[in-house]
Amino acid sequence: MNVLLIGNGGREHAIAWKLAQSKNLGKLYIAPGNPGTAQCGKNIPIEASDIDKLVDFAKGNNIALVVVGPEDPLAAGAVDAFEAAGIKAFGPSGGAAQLEADKAFAKQLMRSSAVSSAEGQVFERFADAKAYIASRDAPVVIKAAGLAKGKGVFVCDDPSDGIVAAEKIMCDRIFGSAGNKIVVEDKLLGEEASILAFVDGRNIYVMESSQDHKAIGDGDVGPNTGGMGAYSPAPVVTGVMMDKIAREILVPVVDGMNRNGTPYKGVLYAGVMVTAGGPRVLEFNVRFGDPETQPILMRLKSDLLEIMLAVCDGRLDEVTLQWDPRPAVCVVMAAGGYPGEYEKGKIITGIAQAEKLEDVVVFHAGTAAKDANIVTNGGRVLGVTAMGQTIADAKAKAYEAVDKIKFDGAYCRRDIADKAIKRTI
Repeated sequence: MNVLLIGNGGREHAIAWKLAQSKNLGKLYIAPGNPGTAQCGKNIPIEASDIDKLVDFAKGNNIALVVVGPEDPLAAGAVDAFEAAGIKAFGPSGGAAQLEADKAFAKQLMRSSAVSSAEGQVFERFADAKAYIASRDAPVVIKAAGLAKGKGVFVCDDPSDGIVAAEKIMCDRIFGSAGNKIVVEDKLLGEEASILAFVDGRNIYVMESSQDHKAIGDGDVGPNTGGMGAYSPAPVVTGVMMDKIAREILVPVVDGMNRNGTPYKGVLYAGVMVTAGGPRVLEFNVRFGDPETQPILMRLKSDLLEIMLAVCDGRLDEVTLQWDPRPAVCVVMAAGGYPGEYEKGKIITGIAQAEKLEDVVVFHAGTAAKDANIVTNGGRVLGVTAMGQTIADAKAKAYEAVDKIKFDGAYCRRDIADKAIKRTI
């Protein structure tokens, strides 16, 4: 069957790489794709935001399944548009995508579903937010309520810094309309984990755990990014903890979405803080995480296309997910200056040499093809992903591959997976 994958990041390259392994795949098209996805299928020059053109393309090319990668087209109702045209689409409806697109909506749903998260308030006026934050005497987290490419969260140990963050979001409009509302929460203490699950509206199938690294610097210092690396599995999520997360977070949220009249299908991502009192929700995403997708799909042995079709058809209970027991580590190579200003067009060398290493895949994120070269074209450029017998082995191999790749200004964190290694010593 023919498949259309929408998006052009590292997540989409990983999805394309895995879909290309399916025995049931006919032609794979990626819109707009990147040089990495071009190795898995055919890139189509249609932007992910141009839903009408994408629907027309799907109609004209016998597309049996559309996979929507990024959050923006999901929130804009891409799945609804394809389904209205009689084409199966993997992902939540526009209404269900509000779980990520509107943090205020998510906060209300969690409250009504008795799902544990940080104490907090939603504000639409800066003056009200400022007064509330000024009344706090403990660390706060300031979140743009809308979509901000994973960068709309400020963790402020001093509430005065929280007021500055709120002003940047609501008055300076650094995230545009995503900052029309903000959520102010108490800071949770613990260790973060990313829990992804396939959901078909009724059934939930939890994937292997993972952990993202949001901050730009080693030791989790500096501003937040879209993600500087990830590993799977995350030892902080024990079997008992995973059962608790499924029972106390995933099941109530899926039930709550059904009660809300916005049944959930696709991938449900819960960013969880594992605290001394149990798991508490930091955020929900309505799609595969990036860069968590890279190590998770490296470990997935089952046919991803079959799983996605089962989700669309409401028969996830007929599927069995099989996993490679070996851990995987993804290290993001970023452009110098990211997440601030950075230059594009830097020639990248060494990718082929890195991929000659056993159990290493270099996933393209912010790259482009130019004059027979691969060049940088974004802040997060590559996701260098490796598997190993242990998490330490996987880390060592990932960095061995990273060190073979060169481009002007290249930067990466050097501590990806250290938290896991400490837990396994």
